[in-house]
Amino acid sequence: MGEEPPISGTKGSGVIFFSHCTMKCIYCQNYKFSQNGAGYPVTADILSKAMLSLKMSGCHNINLVTPSHYLPSILESLLLAKESSLDIPIVYNTSGYESKEALELLDGVVDIYLADMRYCDNNLSRIYSMSEDYVDVNRSAILTMHGQVGGLILDEEGRAKRGLIIRHLVLPNLLSNTERVLRYIAEHLPNNTYISLMSQYIPLYKARENPEIARPITKKEYEAACGMLDKYNLRHGWIQPLTF
Repeated sequence: MGEEPPISGTKGSGVIFFSHCTMKCIYCQNYKFSQNGAGYPVTADILSKAMLSLKMSGCHNINLVTPSHYLPSILESLLLAKESSLDIPIVYNTSGYESKEALELLDGVVDIYLADMRYCDNNLSRIYSMSEDYVDVNRSAILTMHGQVGGLILDEEGRAKRGLIIRHLVLPNLLSNTERVLRYIAEHLPNNTYISLMSQYIPLYKARENPEIARPITKKEYEAACGMLDKYNLRHGWIQPLTF
């Protein structure tokens, strides 16, 4: 139930977490499986049955979290599941660090992209996520995703059917990064693009080893980030309640 409202709906999103990740974020909140590899191996057949089980339990969609490095097996699982009546939307929940080749394989398979835009500067992605080329790869991926699925489409009950949602996590001391990310979206995508501006950053995993991000964001920082949405006329999406 913890995803954006059109993804969680009233009965929840059928989330499947995959061990490991294509990035190495030093502040990852899911580091136990994304960085430390918690999890267990499954066959494509077992994974397809898990998807069908989530559908039968009433979930509105199948939500694949950090799936990119298992793409061949996931595609095989989806084929098996769809042959056995899987007919709910497929959500691709990604850091946005995706190759064009991978996205070409997903064209017509994925209904909803739930994708991060984390950085506007490769120096930041190198320091905090061990990625030397995140910005160019991410921007290309986001534009490709939008080209495949377009803007977010909701059904009559407000649940997501198809489209792109961009997530941006506000980081401490890095409001200029947030502004440049939002400005890029405003300049290169329609202004009705749905953005989820996230406030839940806390310094987990190795974050406390870097003084710049060794604290939660402040109320002032998040309010300033929210103001940037208005500045760039980005009025579709979600902000989070201030609990700090």
